[in-house]
Amino acid sequence: MTNSAETARAVRAVPGRRLVAAGIIRRTPGRTLTLRVTAAGVTGSIRQAVTR
Repeated sequence: MTNSAETARAVRAVPGRRLVAAGIIRRTPGRTLTLRVTAAGVTGSIRQAVTR
């Protein structure tokens, strides 16, 4: 596991690139969870899964 100083150096190593948003979609039997994180905040939902 890296410490926060090493992680910060790695992030700053690429000029001109910035993380705008990160998200995840997790599907389990009967349920779908979505999560999105931006600088403005966090949103998400848990829904009944759609049969495919």
